[in-house]
Amino acid sequence: MNQKELQLIIEEGEGHRIEFKESLNNIDRELVSFANASGGRVFLGITDDKKVKHLTIDNKLKSQIQDIANNCQPTIKISFEEFNKILIINAREGDDKPYKCSSGFYLRVGPNSQKVNRDEIVAFIKSEGKVRFDELVCTKFNFKQHFDPQKLDKLLLLSGISKLLDNQTMLVNLDVAEKQEGRIIVNNTGALFFSNKLSDIYFHTAVTCALYKGTEKVQVLDRRDFNDDLISSIEGAMVFLKQYIPVRYEMTGSTRRKEIPEIPYDALREALINAVVHRDYFEKGANVMVEMFDDRIEITNPGGLVKGLKAADFGKKSALRNPTIASLLHHANYIEKMGTGISKIRKLMKEAKLSPPKFAFNTFFTVTFKRPTSQNQATGTKGGLEKFGIKFGIKFGIKGKRLQRVLGIIETLNEEALFSVAAFAEKSAVSARVIEKDIDFLKTHGLIKFVGARKTGKYELTEKGIGIIKNR
Repeated sequence: MNQKELQLIIEEGEGHRIEFKESLNNIDRELVSFANASGGRVFLGITDDKKVKHLTIDNKLKSQIQDIANNCQPTIKISFEEFNKILIINAREGDDKPYKCSSGFYLRVGPNSQKVNRDEIVAFIKSEGKVRFDELVCTKFNFKQHFDPQKLDKLLLLSGISKLLDNQTMLVNLDVAEKQEGRIIVNNTGALFFSNKLSDIYFHTAVTCALYKGTEKVQVLDRRDFNDDLISSIEGAMVFLKQYIPVRYEMTGSTRRKEIPEIPYDALREALINAVVHRDYFEKGANVMVEMFDDRIEITNPGGLVKGLKAADFGKKSALRNPTIASLLHHANYIEKMGTGISKIRKLMKEAKLSPPKFAFNTFFTVTFKRPTSQNQATGTKGGLEKFGIKFGIKFGIKGKRLQRVLGIIETLNEEALFSVAAFAEKSAVSARVIEKDIDFLKTHGLIKFVGARKTGKYELTEKGIGIIKNR
């Protein structure tokens, strides 16, 4: 331990394997939770708000802590390290789980020690405690060949962590690697986050997105597989969803407008992150799936509830199948608090006055978002234009806000309303030049034309444009 490493640990804050304690109060709970998980370190002399309070470290204090560890059942193996009047207690992962202290059984869930009953912890240990995919060494990962330093820099930036040390030491401190005989050995979490191309190592770690026509898995309109790294997969899937989710606008001022998606983006994002964090990565026959139908959106991951967690406790308690993955996403601010994602999804849907999401779990875990019926059953121009827009976007590679603008132009002309470039640009919160490029795009594909003199003429739909809308 040196000053730079200590500063880095303080910046990162508490996590799956790090706990700050100002005193010995409830320290037995922390030792038990680490022994029941994958081990960890208690920094005695640092407060929860990351303030260093120097201790008087003597044999009496160490003996007192050793007695606490010995009184746990079974005895917890610990060791001590001192640095700058801070006592670091290293608690080893237990070989004889589950462990308990006088107040019960505890598991490490993110940066917290969570109390569970013995039946829950025994079930958890059977399925998760002895071997976790995210903590296993990735034998396929060659550091020189596969490591992408830019992805590490991105995660550190998202986490607000200063890069004070070399790449290999940073990976060790993030618990995704260790040094053995002069070599750097990366675990599966390191591979999932920092591979230059994850698909070269694992094919089953992808997030697959699909758009279907109708309500059944019959006709696929669009499909994408994202498998570069976990953060890129999450962001790529969200781009896919935003490409096809209808939005409406509410004016919040004379010139400002608020974009309101059919289903709250944050609710979908929480469900997607939940799927990536909690999926069973030992299952190689299935991916995380994001599937859009006319009446619903389903986000599914292999692996149901983590064993040890009862159905009645769903949404109330949290147990992590992949704690190291969750810890990195927590550092990167993709997860606000451990165990709050389900409640947040429900709250967001309620605030949007939409049907509550449905959760189903057996060997898979699925979140289903019902799409508003007013959109699904739409008749007339708006409904036709939405369907036309999806097909048009796929065929010509146009998506997102540009697709929405193009649809708006077509809708205006189809209703034979007066079209003004300047007014439409202000409504769309873009420059007139951007709208002119959209018009050129529609003209190039023969959907609109300009009729009349330059100053008094107007844009109209061509016969091709009218025909496409009529046959929507």
